[in-house]
Amino acid sequence: MAFCIKDEATDKAARKLAKLKGKTLTAAVREAVENELAKADKRPFSERIKPLQDAFAALPKSGKKADKAFYDWLSGEEDVP
Repeated sequence: MAFCIKDEATDKAARKLAKLKGKTLTAAVREAVENELAKADKRPFSERIKPLQDAFAALPKSGKKADKAFYDWLSGEEDVP
């Protein structure tokens, strides 16, 4: 897979970015393009995070109830009789 940059200014900018980031030219270009693609994604936030929500929902449940005593225990504010 070849990718040819014929514009001198673009080539110079890509090489400068790679050097500043301490990455290969390929890695720097990939990161820059992926960042721009992420910014260009105009789907609603709720739609973009749906895969993460689905993965979280698929995690196994403990079956334990998280009540006030549990939260007090987590924060170190449990009442000791």
